[in-house]
Amino acid sequence: MSQEIVLAGLYIGIMLYSVIFHEIAHGWAALSLGDHTARLLGRLSLRPMSHIDPFGSVLLPFALMVTTGVGFGYAKPVPYNPYNLRYKEWGEVLVALAGPLTNFALALVASVVATLIPLSLATKSAVFGAFMGVLGSGFGEFLNRFGDLAAAMSGSLGAIFFGLLLIVVFWNAVLGAFNLLPIPPLDGSKVLFQLLSVPDEWQRMLEQYGFFILLAIIFIPSPITAAIGSFINWFLALFLGIAVM
Repeated sequence: MSQEIVLAGLYIGIMLYSVIFHEIAHGWAALSLGDHTARLLGRLSLRPMSHIDPFGSVLLPFALMVTTGVGFGYAKPVPYNPYNLRYKEWGEVLVALAGPLTNFALALVASVVATLIPLSLATKSAVFGAFMGVLGSGFGEFLNRFGDLAAAMSGSLGAIFFGLLLIVVFWNAVLGAFNLLPIPPLDGSKVLFQLLSVPDEWQRMLEQYGFFILLAIIFIPSPITAAIGSFINWFLALFLGIAVM
């Protein structure tokens, strides 16, 4: 059981740091555009405590893991002052896109590195199949299926690294795609507001209630939920497809 616990811890830790890199990317983008708010507040740090949100980083991932087997969460948003940004019209869009693009870059690097690990196709297929078996299971099965993944990864250092890289690819592909959705407070909403020139009062209203809309979409199955799932799965298949080449 110790192997399963260690692997589950790495799975959750990679998720957490994927979120942290996403948030730090927002801060660095704002800094490069002239705003020092995130730097002055210490939000460009890799320390988890600088970014953990009690609900988004702990309660929500645990609730999703219990109900679906796939944890998901978010960190405290990195603050910035839009009035300090260069490119006034597109500054906020550039800051918003920095997060998902960083996740996609991490997913791409991890997937390319995975292809360079000298493993047989049979070993890669076994690790990949065990990893996919972890996803979408209930909490009890989730822990048990980490035993299958640990068994598939055992036997060689290459298999261990390959399995860990699959986790990096998974979380960063999912986070990048999910945050592109045009629903406040997700990053895609900033792009939507700019492209459609949404009035400020409408933006404030959508930002006020967007989080509750997002929770409803996550927890209540609907055609919108299915469409979002297909959107995220497209990116996931793209990067995982590279990794298992």
